[in-house]
Amino acid sequence: MFTGIVEEMGSVKKIIYGSSSIKLSIECKTVIEGTVKGDSIAVNGICLTVTELGENWFTADVMPETMRKTGLEKLKPSGKVNLERALRLADRLGGHIVSGHIDGTGTITGLKKEDNAVLITITAPEQIMKYIVQKGSVALDGTSLTIAELTSNTFMVSLIPLTRGFTILGSKSIGDRVNIECDIIGKYVEKMLKGEILESEPSKSDLSAEFLREHGFV
Repeated sequence: MFTGIVEEMGSVKKIIYGSSSIKLSIECKTVIEGTVKGDSIAVNGICLTVTELGENWFTADVMPETMRKTGLEKLKPSGKVNLERALRLADRLGGHIVSGHIDGTGTITGLKKEDNAVLITITAPEQIMKYIVQKGSVALDGTSLTIAELTSNTFMVSLIPLTRGFTILGSKSIGDRVNIECDIIGKYVEKMLKGEILESEPSKSDLSAEFLREHGFV
């Protein structure tokens, strides 16, 4: 698990291409501290397993399913990536609960400067938009952000100067793709409302929209 608080920007050192997979080598400093082979590091929000590592680098294998669901095919040597080590139980949860499992990608369709902030508009497919809620959380390329506005097929987030300077989102342009991970809590609520989370024997969940309203959740 991760928090969506990017620790550093790393640089793509090398990419080895398979038929539908890749092996990534990433140059970095901070996230390699205390890391051992088999640990997880989020690369642009994607949970990857460290397979090899050295003083200032690590490698990770990216399987075909990850390539299909993310924008990693756009990476090039020397390109920048957001990096975050897995959450420890003693850490502060400064962002929100992020699993590192990407739901899909969206496209930047708007950039607007507003005083010290930059507003980014993302166009995303329906299967992602159904989990996007006003003032809710979303992870873009592994960065925890708050939804400022939304329409039926777009949502907007606001970047402060620190986020722009410390993550790859600050260098994005209109037309660029971003990895999107929706808030996992919304996915569980949806599944429970449909009665798809079963106990030892199949039975319909007692959780309903009316129950959530009565107890102040919606």
